[in-house]
Amino acid sequence: MAEAVAATERDTLVGYETADGVAVFTLQDPPANTYTYEMLQDLDTAILRARMDDDVHVIVLRGAGDKFFCAGANIQMLNSVTPTFKYYFCLHANETLNRLEQTPKLVIAALNGHTVGGGLEIAMAADLRIGRQGGSKIGLPEVSLGVLPGTGGTQRLTRLVGKSAAMELMVTGRTFEFEEAQRMGIINDLYEADSGDAFMEQVMAYAKRFTPPNMAAKAVGNIKRAVQTGAELPFQDALAVERELQQLLFQSSDAKEGLAAYVEKRKAEFKAR
Repeated sequence: MAEAVAATERDTLVGYETADGVAVFTLQDPPANTYTYEMLQDLDTAILRARMDDDVHVIVLRGAGDKFFCAGANIQMLNSVTPTFKYYFCLHANETLNRLEQTPKLVIAALNGHTVGGGLEIAMAADLRIGRQGGSKIGLPEVSLGVLPGTGGTQRLTRLVGKSAAMELMVTGRTFEFEEAQRMGIINDLYEADSGDAFMEQVMAYAKRFTPPNMAAKAVGNIKRAVQTGAELPFQDALAVERELQQLLFQSSDAKEGLAAYVEKRKAEFKAR
């Protein structure tokens, strides 16, 4: 198999834009925004770019177009490569989504269309998921292909909805409406919108609530770190992580501003410092 083409020699499969402290990643491989090794390389690059940018405080992840967030891995690609390539492809996907999950900046998945298979696995690595009302489907149907959800799906879905519900969804492989996903806790909120543009305007307005001067972005990032790391630790160890992260915040300018604003009965003006 030919070596993967460098992103600099081809069109990027993950768009990257920033505005007002928010970085927007767009999965862009029409018609269904399915991912390949090349797309995951571009996603990995975008994650690191946003992580290292002091002016980015929130990441929004969306799919191109109005019909699909992401329909998962590109099946034609998987059917054409060796089992060894498939294994390393899954390993890299795990590493990329772990990097997204561990980046101490809030990540919002804007589910603007169908979110199935690996698309849902990507979305579950975000901190919050907002869906657009309008009949889109969601689920993990990999069992119908004779495989399991191998990009973190078995583990993240179980942590979201519990073992029994996750098992039922994965062994049946059924897809379902966003409304049911919200009731189960997979989706945090649903926005009604006439178009994809209107949906993204609402998502961006929500995302900007977590950027300076509206919110202490360092506190948001440390809350994320405490939750993501602490959830996998024994309780006393998780409390120790929480204390250390809190101590870092106590030394920040934003903590001083927040406390002073409360005492002075005024709105705090945070600067992410």
